[in-house]
Amino acid sequence: MQKQARDYIVFPLDFASAKEAKEYVKLLDGKVGMFKIGLELFISQGPSVVQMVKQESRAKIFLDIKLHDISATVLRAMERVADLGVDLATVHCSSSRAMLEKAVKGGKGKTGVLGVTLLTDNDRDTVEASGFKDMFVKDPQQLVMHRAKMAFDAGCKGVVCSGMEVGQIKKGFGKFFLAVTPGIRPSWTLLKDDDQKRVTTPGKAVSRGSDLIVIGRPIRDANDPAAAAEKVIKEIEAVLK
Repeated sequence: MQKQARDYIVFPLDFASAKEAKEYVKLLDGKVGMFKIGLELFISQGPSVVQMVKQESRAKIFLDIKLHDISATVLRAMERVADLGVDLATVHCSSSRAMLEKAVKGGKGKTGVLGVTLLTDNDRDTVEASGFKDMFVKDPQQLVMHRAKMAFDAGCKGVVCSGMEVGQIKKGFGKFFLAVTPGIRPSWTLLKDDDQKRVTTPGKAVSRGSDLIVIGRPIRDANDPAAAAEKVIKEIEAVLK
C-alpha cells in the first residue's frame, strides 16, 4: 500500500490526563499516521494509555520515553515495552553501542528502536557547554551523524534527528533506516522566540527524506485541530506529487 501524506504525521499526546489525550485521539484518528506517547502522559497514566490509543484509533503508536540506563536495565525495560505492542520506542544514543544493541534485543523484533541523536532544543552552545570536542561544537551535525552510525551499527530501526540532518542520514544509511523528525513547524506558525532551535517545515522535512514528522503545538493549539492537520496533509501532498 502506498504511503499517504497523513502517514508521515506523528501527533504527540503531550497531556497530563488520559481524558485530554483521548479527546485528541478521537479527533485526529484518520488524520495522522501515528500517536506519540511521551514521558508526561506515560508517567501519569502508565501502560493503560497505550491500550486506550489502540481502542480509539487505527493509528500506530510511538512510545517516546527515551531510555538511558545501563545495558541490562534497558534490555529488560525494552522487553516490557515490546509486550505493550507499540510500534516504535526511543533510546538515547548518548550512551553506548552496547546499550543500543540491548535495546534492539529487548524489542524482540516487535518494537522498532529509534536512537535519539541530539534533542531539538540543543544547539551549538548546548553542545559546547556539555564538553564535547571542538569538531562537534563547530558542527553539531557531525555529532548527530556519529550517533546515527552507532544506532545503525547496533541494529536500530532508525533515529530521531532534526530536518537539517535528514539528507545526510538517508545518504549515509539508506532509505530503510528511518529518519524521524521532531521540531516541525509549518511555515504559518513559525515564531522568532520558538524554543525549538533546529526546526523545519513539514514539506521541507519530507522532501529531504523524513519518514515521520512530529507535529504538536501547531495542531494541538489551533482553533480547529482537525483542520490544522488537514492543512499539514496538503503541505505534504504538495511535495509528494
